[in-house]
Amino acid sequence: MAVEVVKKEEIRESRRRFLTAAGSSLLLTACAMPPSGGELEFVGTQADINGAKLYYSSAGQGAPIVFLHAFMLDQRMWDAQFHALASHFRVIRYDLRGFGRSSLPDPAVPYSHRDDLRALLVHLNLKKAHLVGASMGGRIALDFALAYPEFSDAIALLDPVLGGWEWSPTWLSSYGNVVRAAQRGDIAAAKAAWLSHPIFATARTNPELYTRLRQMVNDYSGWHFTHADPARELSPVAARQLNRLRGPLLTIVGERDLPDFQNIAQRLERDARSQRVSLPGVGHLCGMEAPERVNERLISFFKAAV
Repeated sequence: MAVEVVKKEEIRESRRRFLTAAGSSLLLTACAMPPSGGELEFVGTQADINGAKLYYSSAGQGAPIVFLHAFMLDQRMWDAQFHALASHFRVIRYDLRGFGRSSLPDPAVPYSHRDDLRALLVHLNLKKAHLVGASMGGRIALDFALAYPEFSDAIALLDPVLGGWEWSPTWLSSYGNVVRAAQRGDIAAAKAAWLSHPIFATARTNPELYTRLRQMVNDYSGWHFTHADPARELSPVAARQLNRLRGPLLTIVGERDLPDFQNIAQRLERDARSQRVSLPGVGHLCGMEAPERVNERLISFFKAAV
């Protein structure tokens, strides 16, 4: 059946929600389990940040790297990267405000993920950090680097969203299935529509990966489907000031990811002078779908940036 074209109001709302989404009230595991050898100690704890409680995990020593997760997911998506890179760097991952074990936004109190990240770095006594962001987390990493260049170093983006990107009609129509379910108040249907979205086509071919993905999506509360997000957007949007980025930038995109994300990667390569890597046979969740290849790229990139 052909996908119904979403109304203009739904298009605007779907774009806003996708670009600023965050939300979960469920309790998830904040501490990653160590590898089978037990040679690394992982710490999970809570920090009071800008009126919110953010849960984060840290491990390793050396140059700090902060991981920013994707929409509807949480810090668990970084299991493979967290373990592998902790042997070379100090790694930090956290649940963004509204996700995982971190507190929900207050609809009446404006905030921004970039301000939360800056406050978390200050809390950890870090003068600056490398960043890794996936999808929505990539947008946050770019916004942070533009708002606080003195706090950011090298940045790696995995199939990122770009603030101010004009989404294609194909993308907006397909995401409209998620929006319409949420507008009916059927959060379970909205989650099911998201899991069946073409963005996860390759992930669905891997049963183990898809089980992990489905668990995170099911744990997500759907807060942004039922609330107006008071998150403050970066102004001007990142798409209008990419030439201001100064640090080393790497963009990794799955060869089988959707056209919008391919085009974002090309835009970053052109306007932000990003190194662009395309991974064959991989879709939107390249860090989960091809962890060994991604880890190798990340380790090499950040070692060169030190």
